[in-house]
Amino acid sequence: MTRWAAAIEYAGSAYQGWQRQPDRPSVQAALEAGLSGVAAHPLRVVAAGRTDAGVHACGQVIHFDSEAPRSELSWVLGTNSHLPDDISLCWVRAIPSDFHARYSAFGRRYRYVVHNRRARSALLNRRAVRVVLPLDETCMHAAAQALLGLHDFSAFRAAGCQSRTPIRQLTDARVWRKGDFVVLDLRANAFLHHMVRNIMGSLIEIGLGRQPASWAAELLAGRDRNAAGATAPACGLYFVGPEYPPQFDLPDPPEPWFPA
Repeated sequence: MTRWAAAIEYAGSAYQGWQRQPDRPSVQAALEAGLSGVAAHPLRVVAAGRTDAGVHACGQVIHFDSEAPRSELSWVLGTNSHLPDDISLCWVRAIPSDFHARYSAFGRRYRYVVHNRRARSALLNRRAVRVVLPLDETCMHAAAQALLGLHDFSAFRAAGCQSRTPIRQLTDARVWRKGDFVVLDLRANAFLHHMVRNIMGSLIEIGLGRQPASWAAELLAGRDRNAAGATAPACGLYFVGPEYPPQFDLPDPPEPWFPA
């Protein structure tokens, strides 16, 4: 029995999230079907993190176990031949049996993309969130710095979040502009359910001038989800990927190409 680690990218628009569901399309179900076709036996995979319906991924990492004698390249090419066009296996590596896609990760990175233009874009449909009014990305970036460090993120936690604790350590928070795009990059040890989308919803309020930059710190200290901004739509969110200790010798999460 060999344990394999693999990275996949997907556009999540057509799926009800990562996790397998009985009567709805999921990324996990499509991937397991593709891998099982190559292995010639049923496979189950474990992911670094679950993504919601409509959320995309640049470098989601999984692990699975199989006795099938396949090469790394055979797994990649064979599985991709079974997958729909909006899911792709990027690489596969044989990995020690103590590796776990979720529990071995010490960090995770997300990106949220806003198309800040009055006219809608046909090419960006379900790939970015459109905000019509101008955003002040400098003010948004300044506000996000108050979230850095080890904090109780209850103000940005979904009501149905199943995590045992709201404590997370945010190690990087950056808001920047590229033309008509305003982008939020976040890195943390882990994220709560809807945490990135809830943070972005509040930062958009600040960027529109409806709240001061100091509001982010006030929300964090208040720990009241009802006081924060609305949950930003799922289609602007990208799971860049997890980070692992060097002993596993896995590729780093990809640098997102969108927006360039």
